[in-house]
Amino acid sequence: MHELSMAESILNAVIESSEKNHANKVIEVIVEIGKMAMLNSEQVIFMLEVLSEDTIVNGAKFIVEEIPIEIECSECGFDGKIENADLDPYTPSSRCPKCGNFKVLVKNGKDVIVKNIVIDK
Repeated sequence: MHELSMAESILNAVIESSEKNHANKVIEVIVEIGKMAMLNSEQVIFMLEVLSEDTIVNGAKFIVEEIPIEIECSECGFDGKIENADLDPYTPSSRCPKCGNFKVLVKNGKDVIVKNIVIDK
């Protein structure tokens, strides 16, 4: 269950950034999660809510934005978003929707990023 470790990392980043900005309370956190990160957004939000108890993030609204997978195919030159990736939880990989090649460069959709933090000073 890597949602727990990811939620801990997100929360630590939010707390650290908020404290550096002299926040009294965190109001809202927006997190971008790429489809290839293989995270369940609802579980991440739930764990953030539980882990944030007794911190300045307690009670904050957590918003997750899903980032689609974007690839570039080395075989046919396809460059764009893919909708129905073959995402196996053990070996997530992407196939070119144009030629079916697995030799693709994943340009976007793997990362987890804290996009925005709204604080109260």
